Amino acid sequence: MRSDLLRSSLLACLLLVPTIGVAAKPPHEVEAATSIVYTDAQAARAAERVKAEFLHAWRGYRRHAWGHDALKPLSNTAHDWYGQSLLMTPVDALDTLILMGLNEEARDARELIATQLSFDRDIDVKHFEIVIRLLGGLLSGYQLTGDQRLLDLAKDLGTRLLPAFDSPTGLPYVYVNLRTGKARGNESNPAEAGTLLLEYGTLSKLTGNPVFYQEAKRALTETYKRRSKIGLVGERFDVTTGQWTQTRSHVGARIDSYYEYLWKCWTLFGDEDCRAMWQDSIAAANRYYPEEVDGALWVGHVDMHTGKRLASRYGALHAFWPGLLALSGDIAQARRLQESSYAMWKQHGLEPEAYDYRKREVTSPGYPLRPEIIESAWYLHRLTGDAQYRAMGEQMLDDFVRYTRTDSGFATLKNVVTKEKADDMESFVLAETLKYFYLLFAPPQRWTRQRSC
Repeated sequence: MRSDLLRSSLLACLLLVPTIGVAAKPPHEVEAATSIVYTDAQAARAAERVKAEFLHAWRGYRRHAWGHDALKPLSNTAHDWYGQSLLMTPVDALDTLILMGLNEEARDARELIATQLSFDRDIDVKHFEIVIRLLGGLLSGYQLTGDQRLLDLAKDLGTRLLPAFDSPTGLPYVYVNLRTGKARGNESNPAEAGTLLLEYGTLSKLTGNPVFYQEAKRALTETYKRRSKIGLVGERFDVTTGQWTQTRSHVGARIDSYYEYLWKCWTLFGDEDCRAMWQDSIAAANRYYPEEVDGALWVGHVDMHTGKRLASRYGALHAFWPGLLALSGDIAQARRLQESSYAMWKQHGLEPEAYDYRKREVTSPGYPLRPEIIESAWYLHRLTGDAQYRAMGEQMLDDFVRYTRTDSGFATLKNVVTKEKADDMESFVLAETLKYFYLLFAPPQRWTRQRSC
């Protein structure tokens, strides 16, 4: 579970700060780049194009769904997750508005959030989703604007979410009521338990209250403690007992961002425990997940206890892995895996949710407009200076616009083969997908000037 589970706007701040301990060489020291030529002028034009496409979707949201969680881009109607709006799209997308220099739109979104958003609601919300979209969005919005109202909202939300951690194991329950604090939902996974510390940790840093960091770190640590003897985690566990209920292991849905946060918690907070957990975990991942097929490198599914290969399954969520490898210093493996991700994309002009890389067949054909492959292209370009990643990005942008654009925004695809659309546009399309396209093409000076992390 990543993209619609991940990534909060908070990550914009993390991604814009220098990383700690990255082993990657600067561009002039990296192995020879490809012969592809992609000029700064081309990149500048592409950045402006992305900005225009973002504005197209933002204006569609503004026209048809203002004050609601999301736009339905085929029917031009609004959608609220829990029957009442928590302003998912404006909160999640605020930092993208700021990053792109859309000051008037950012000001309007900020005023809407600051004056209309309330968490005093008798609704059960999914803890993980609310943390990464709303808590993260409020925190990054505050860091980029200094608007105390956003931090106050973040503190209120974080406090209301804390009862999710009141389980016998310290692993968070899946749902929590924003008004009563009653928590429920026993079946969870490493991604939902382990993808919390950046947001909660930042909230602790900004408020001076350590409880947020402590609870989220405990959840991450308790997940790590349940790894197998060979160092892998499974796909599902019971929050109350801590026992695994699904022992399949991989870097896709329900596990993915667990790995990501181990590295990034070390990066952002300098937490040596996170660094040690990362080093142990990445060593096991590199031993058991990779598979060579016809000269290409992939990462597949294995049993967490034995390492036995279970499936040659890859997909849109797995495509974050090259970026994480690149950021943590493994440029060579990252390059090869990005090639595989892009080959999967090119087969039908968009990436599917799941793909059998041995059979070269789509096994789950949906495309909810995920950002991971674009994020990985940005990391690799930023760390190597190789023009091929911008060229790759422009081709993906062409495909993205060609097959998903509507009169008011961008629509999820039910099927990447037939290109049939669905009436859905998640907040992460504005918060992440178009943000990473923009970062890939915009000159570094443009986005480093925007940060206040």
